Amino acid sequence: MASYLEHMALRVKDLDWHLEFFKEVLGMDVRMTNQKEAPNRQVWLYGGLQLIEDLSFDGPEGRCAHLGIMTENQKEVLDKAYARNVKELPQGHNWFQVSDGLCIEVIQVKENGVQEYLDIDPWL
Repeated sequence: MASYLEHMALRVKDLDWHLEFFKEVLGMDVRMTNQKEAPNRQVWLYGGLQLIEDLSFDGPEGRCAHLGIMTENQKEVLDKAYARNVKELPQGHNWFQVSDGLCIEVIQVKENGVQEYLDIDPWL
């Protein structure tokens, strides 16, 4: 079984500034949005970033909201995780928190998706 990081969710105080920065500087366009109004806006960018607007965020601690992990076998991953006494989160059974507070979302990948991703050579 294999897995990979599909996205990392970060809290940001000024969502519009961050959207412009990632688009203009790094060419990372919006892939999806939750269509909510401030202060509950969330935006997913191509390239694995999810930005969560949090007007009370003053950083730097607490910026990471969660890790979204794609896996070949969601059930097996969840069985192994819950056997280690992780805490289920309100978002659903595929969301949990490990002992030090890190939150993880486990997502089932379509067939061969993990291997196709892992076969990409980032240095070429």
